Amino acid sequence: MKIENKTIDQNSPIFFIAEAGVNHNGSIDKAIELVDIAIRSGADAVKFQTFKAADLNLPNAPKSDYHIETTGNDKKQSWYDLLKTQELTFDMHKTLINYCKKNKIIFMSTPYDIKSIDLLMELGVDAFKVASTDTNNLPFLKYLVGKKKPIILSTAMSSLEDIKESINVFKNEKFNNFALLQCTGNYPSKISDSNLRVMYTYRDEFNCIYGYSDHTLDIINPIAATAMGAKIFEKHFTINKNLPGPDHRMSLNEDELTTTIKLIRETELSLGSNEKKVLESEKDNQKKLRKSIVSVSSIKKGQKISKELISIKRPGLGIPPKYYNK
Repeated sequence: MKIENKTIDQNSPIFFIAEAGVNHNGSIDKAIELVDIAIRSGADAVKFQTFKAADLNLPNAPKSDYHIETTGNDKKQSWYDLLKTQELTFDMHKTLINYCKKNKIIFMSTPYDIKSIDLLMELGVDAFKVASTDTNNLPFLKYLVGKKKPIILSTAMSSLEDIKESINVFKNEKFNNFALLQCTGNYPSKISDSNLRVMYTYRDEFNCIYGYSDHTLDIINPIAATAMGAKIFEKHFTINKNLPGPDHRMSLNEDELTTTIKLIRETELSLGSNEKKVLESEKDNQKKLRKSIVSVSSIKKGQKISKELISIKRPGLGIPPKYYNK
């Protein structure tokens, strides 16, 4: 998979998506500030969400529990009304895309409806991230596949059968340019609900790039997912966790985002190569810490050497111990 100047494969570093989502609260200034945070933190991409409330929710659609917890259940502001405050206009998209290009970070967005796919295509986006809410939206996926762009599909709230149906849409269109992200559809989610091993199921079932979209408040999943071969990692972040809105409380602040990416890069360094060899950093110690065959008393010229005359001790500058019996 190639997204702008980044190649994602089994040998590449993790592609880190800093999920701004709707944490801009409808403000272009806050959206720009979020891009700046993603840049400073070392993310590969910053991702927003593209939708019109009228094309996404029925006006009377009930808020989810976490929306009620974070934004209240005031009848004066329905979920539909809340979504209206989180929309990005066409011009706001253009501003963000141009700002990302200027500052050399990849702009991404999740479309939530057909019109949003068309809008992002018009703006020239290079890849699509599909939210877990559309894993089972097969007509939506078929339309998206027709755009011939890489697709990263999150899979929260789905069974393996649901995901197989989604992948069959790809297969029927002879589309292979996709990745699957394991994800838990709770905000925030518990570590015990992470089920990172599902990534191996995706690898074995679908022979695809896999990764993780993290909704936990803890720091272990970025390290564990990296160690398990994830090649894409996504995490929500915010300017301030105390801002009004549904997602701020389970998002990372700038310091936490920077630390998360740093831990991923350090984990990648520690994984290193699968080639076992003597490293340059080991060679001096190899001589000093290994052992050689040595004499324990004077040995005369021509004397037959017996085990009583020799031992094995440091340093490793002489005859290697493997020749002891010779």
